[in-house]
Amino acid sequence: MNATDSPADSSSTTQDLDSFTAIDSGGRKPMGGVGIFIATLAFTWSAFQLYVSSAVPFWLADEWGINLIFNGSEVRVIHLAFAMALACLSYPLFKSSSLKRVPLYDWLLAIGSVVCCLYLVVNKDAIGMRAGLPTSSDLIVSAFGLMLLATAVYRSLGLPMLIVAGVFVLYVFFGDAQFLPDVVRWKGASFGKAMWHYWMQGEGVFGVALGVASSMIFLFVLFGSLLEQAGAGNYFIQLAFGALGHFRGGPAKAAVVASALSGIYSGSSIANVVTTGTFTIPLMKRTGFSAEKAGAIEVASSTNGQLTPPVMGAAAFLIAEFTGISYPEVIKHALLPALISYIALVYIVHLEALKLDLVGLEKPPTHLTVMQKMIGFLFGFLAFVALGGLVYFGLGWISTAFPGMTIYGAAGIFLVCYLVLITISARRNDLHMDDPDAPLITLPRTGEVALTGLYYLLPIIVLLWCILIERLSPALSAFWASMAMVFIVLTQHPIKSLIRGSSHAEHTAFVPSVARGFSDFGAGMVSGARSMVPIGVATGVAGIIIGTVSLTGAHQIVGEFVEFLSGGSLIIMLLLVAVMSLLLGMGLPTTANYIVVSSLMAPVIVSVGAQQGLVVPLVAVHMFVFYFGILADDTPPVGLAAFAASAISGGDPIKTGLQGFAYDIRTALLPFLFIFNTELLLIDVTLGKAIFVFVVGVIAMMLFAAATQGYFIARSRIWESGLLLLVAFTLFRPGFWLDRVQPPYNELAGTELVQAAADYPVGEPLRLRIVGPDFDYPDKLASLTILADLGEAGDGETRLEQAGLAVIMDEEGASLEEPFPGTAFFQTLQMFDFYGDPLVRIDKVQIPAERIAKEVFYIPALLLLAFVVWLQRRRQTKPAFFGNF
Repeated sequence: MNATDSPADSSSTTQDLDSFTAIDSGGRKPMGGVGIFIATLAFTWSAFQLYVSSAVPFWLADEWGINLIFNGSEVRVIHLAFAMALACLSYPLFKSSSLKRVPLYDWLLAIGSVVCCLYLVVNKDAIGMRAGLPTSSDLIVSAFGLMLLATAVYRSLGLPMLIVAGVFVLYVFFGDAQFLPDVVRWKGASFGKAMWHYWMQGEGVFGVALGVASSMIFLFVLFGSLLEQAGAGNYFIQLAFGALGHFRGGPAKAAVVASALSGIYSGSSIANVVTTGTFTIPLMKRTGFSAEKAGAIEVASSTNGQLTPPVMGAAAFLIAEFTGISYPEVIKHALLPALISYIALVYIVHLEALKLDLVGLEKPPTHLTVMQKMIGFLFGFLAFVALGGLVYFGLGWISTAFPGMTIYGAAGIFLVCYLVLITISARRNDLHMDDPDAPLITLPRTGEVALTGLYYLLPIIVLLWCILIERLSPALSAFWASMAMVFIVLTQHPIKSLIRGSSHAEHTAFVPSVARGFSDFGAGMVSGARSMVPIGVATGVAGIIIGTVSLTGAHQIVGEFVEFLSGGSLIIMLLLVAVMSLLLGMGLPTTANYIVVSSLMAPVIVSVGAQQGLVVPLVAVHMFVFYFGILADDTPPVGLAAFAASAISGGDPIKTGLQGFAYDIRTALLPFLFIFNTELLLIDVTLGKAIFVFVVGVIAMMLFAAATQGYFIARSRIWESGLLLLVAFTLFRPGFWLDRVQPPYNELAGTELVQAAADYPVGEPLRLRIVGPDFDYPDKLASLTILADLGEAGDGETRLEQAGLAVIMDEEGASLEEPFPGTAFFQTLQMFDFYGDPLVRIDKVQIPAERIAKEVFYIPALLLLAFVVWLQRRRQTKPAFFGNF
């Protein structure tokens, strides 16, 4: 910051930013040997994660007989040991604690954390033999381990996560208390059983969540840290400003795009705000946005970055693990909502600029004719296509012709592309971040900026290639992308130094440039590890929540509570889940946020929804709760991203959060839409249909944004906004109106089940409504809708058996026997009492009805839109879509 801020203000802002940066990497920065030790420990953690993800352990074992192979359980334990130790050393325990030194008690806590974790590795054989019968030492280590984990959580994540986990632990021990209502009471657990469940085996702290963090999330965080250290963050920001800064409200539009690009590799909305917002928020204020609106735009942009594939705030891997679908499928499902949401946010910014009558920043002068610009654009497009074709067809040909040489061929193509692109970059000056508070801002030339950092895209291409084309595991893909990034960090400055020579203005001597490369590499490794500390600790403590749910069945209690409050209404049930996800997500980092809301709220939608006839793919349910959990980052009173943005803008944090949430209303709309219209998640759609859904979705979301902003072609009247909302709803969910005209299913009686199963098409699940006595409340009849996969063609009874349904036909219809363990519906149908009276029966067979295409309802919607356009064109005073867009 310079002239426009007083020294006191600048110092205060810097301190505020440091406090929010500390949320991700720790606020303690001791000097001397202690600082070197902490940095070395962080570097070692990153090196260990790269080591266990590579083939080096197996090479050492085969070639040298050195057995340093770690299995998945051992990696989890060592991973948490590093995270807890660094939490103790990097995060002060008290606000009054010194940031310049590490007190003795923190050293003791760090050592104790390592001992409690490594106890599981050292005694793994003996622990395996005990199988649920802990010794005194097991109980002592478990109890101390949980207490030390609690202090690490408090340091790195604050009170919210600690309170949530504490409530679950208390429920395990005191859930049988007499003062609790019968509906939430359970039998309780002994101290030994709880400690074993939480610490000594793989269903608690060292469970699935920590396993995903240690095998996949760390590598993606490290990849992002190296990418940022190499200069990609500045490159993306300047590229966005060069492309969009001259448009109306350009800095705000550039902030949205820059945050979207940062979201590709960022694992934290707060880090995204601090990284991009430091530059974008002051520029937005300079062009006419208020402090609160500037901060809110950055908050909304950064929050949505956590919903952007391929990383999704490191939650994408957890979603894949918890839903049982592949990681590439998760990316596919998340892509369209993220794109639609960002396009709508750019449009909201445009509407705000129109209402404020803002203009863009000064565009750099150019002497190119229109034809030269078109030729330049065409050349750039063709060059990008050629690069993609070289990667795709080159690697494809190599993998076919030389199957054993693919990695060497890929490395060769990568090296050639890298040398070509870095040579282009070296002929230009390096990018330097401008001071956003400087009196004059000259926008960079987009083409020149693009050419300075095209090689940053190569590791991202490697990552996507490995995941989407080669179908490697996410962990292995992230490993190769990280190694590509390490190579770039180490070599970019030395290669530029050699190419530039002494005559270039940016020339530096070769030896210092090599030293700079190693310095950047070390800083990136350390930064990646320190950024991983809160995620590692969060996934560890989230294991307590998951373990409690599996031990006590807490999600069923929450489900009954929501079912009672909703009173049988699907919409009210979804609204309650959305609000609860917002509350549960407050103050939590992305990964912990998702684990908490998915553990508690996703089963509620599945179970309660199925009872009310709503059966949707599991990934849609998890995306629903994830979206609302992430929106807590900008929701007052906790909204940490809003507080971080207000520290930069100088605005009121509560007003910033409220405004940010108002911008994110369009994001809050999407989960409700893809629950009822799974085409938005690209489920069971062709490529042509996907493009059509995308175009319609963008138009609908822009209309929704226009309605909520009160401005379309001109300032909207209230009833015009209402019409726009109606059009947007119809475009998003035309099936709603079709269901009013024609029922979606033809219902057959249970007596026709066997014939219907025999006639049903192969590959299509049969929809069945089951009614029977409730297991918990035998006097109450429960209902449930299921989708049965009938398998291959055959007679009806055989196909029902293949689906896992044991059916007995009688005069009254089809009754069900209790499913066998291991069959498809064993867990799902546990809600019924199969030995009660009356019998559990298949009440209805629902066959999809032949109906008109739902897209027919687009016609009246578009006619209504044309009517609104005609009305507002008469009041239009400035171009709404073109003319300095």
